[in-house]
Amino acid sequence: MKTERTTLKRLPERGAHDRETIDAILDEGLVCHLGVVDGEGRPFVVPTIHARHGDRLYLHGSPASRALRTSRDGGTDVCVTVTLVDGLVLARSAFHHSLNYRSVVVYGRATRVEDPVEKATALTALVEHVLAGRSAGCREPDEKEVKGTLVLSVPLDEASAKVRRGQPIDDEEDLGLPVWAGHVPLSIVAGEPVADAGVTEPWPGYDLSRARGTG
Repeated sequence: MKTERTTLKRLPERGAHDRETIDAILDEGLVCHLGVVDGEGRPFVVPTIHARHGDRLYLHGSPASRALRTSRDGGTDVCVTVTLVDGLVLARSAFHHSLNYRSVVVYGRATRVEDPVEKATALTALVEHVLAGRSAGCREPDEKEVKGTLVLSVPLDEASAKVRRGQPIDDEEDLGLPVWAGHVPLSIVAGEPVADAGVTEPWPGYDLSRARGTG
């Protein structure tokens, strides 16, 4: 749903509130930024791994994490952002330089995941988000590891996306300037896998062309 917080004030034509757009960006982004306000009113932002599973966004980390400890009881609103940079936009004027990007902002109250089934689902989703198919090819977390991992759940009830594509938007009087203008596409490309010392098993053949989870 569009809310006051998710309604774009600047360049609203780049905004989107449909779940298809929002989910696709969340699934493709490998890193999110979690913003919280601590008990003394001081804001801070930390990068972390996320995973979307249906209508929930899962975050995980150490129980000692300041950001997660602040958020775990659901008493503090959180803001989670994901940004994908798709290209450099080089205009004729310095003022109109930009980036092509896709981004999502999620507002909500984080709750601690206590149910063991949901927690297992979340932890699997986090592994799958990093590399689809990997959870079936590695050891599952044991009881100690599960207890030592704090998982938070954030509903996707209040979220919006913002997308910029295409060429620069120059002022009409600048169009004749003898300056190169256009855009430079950017992408994340996986390199050749490098086995750890002592590994004798062959590369499992995961699909590295898609850096996204299946949610």
